[in-house]
Amino acid sequence: MAYWCAARLQPNREALALHCLGLAGYETYFPRLRDRRIRAGRKIEVRAPLFPGYAFVLIQLQWHAARWAPGTLGLIMDGVGPAHVFDNVIAEIRGREVDGLIELAPPPALRRGARVRILRGPFTSHLAVYADMKPRQRVEILLRLLGGEQRVTLAKKDIEVVR
Repeated sequence: MAYWCAARLQPNREALALHCLGLAGYETYFPRLRDRRIRAGRKIEVRAPLFPGYAFVLIQLQWHAARWAPGTLGLIMDGVGPAHVFDNVIAEIRGREVDGLIELAPPPALRRGARVRILRGPFTSHLAVYADMKPRQRVEILLRLLGGEQRVTLAKKDIEVVR
């Protein structure tokens, strides 16, 4: 019976790990986020991993070779064997992909230019303008400070839309 499990990957050696796992006959899944940024005045697309340092591996018969593949730090274990990742979890992640990359969409009420109130932290109760969605449930807002607008990144739960 085939099942998915998670493998820890060595930092900056993800490509090596995925390649070696593929050569050993394992199917891998390394979901990536589409993140658009401005660098040096140009818009660029960054393809950051959804789960940095981890990849999913489909185990068909034996898992020992996957555990010791170059570029990996081992499998996430559940006692004596790899911890199973349910097929519906993998299907849910794949269902969010557009052209092979996962796009983070802000909640419907959060649109660029929307007015938001900060709920927690040193800027509690300050009003700001929503700028962009960031990976890992973060948002970027424009906050007026010291006579100018500053970009601040906060957790999505730390802001609310002002109507």
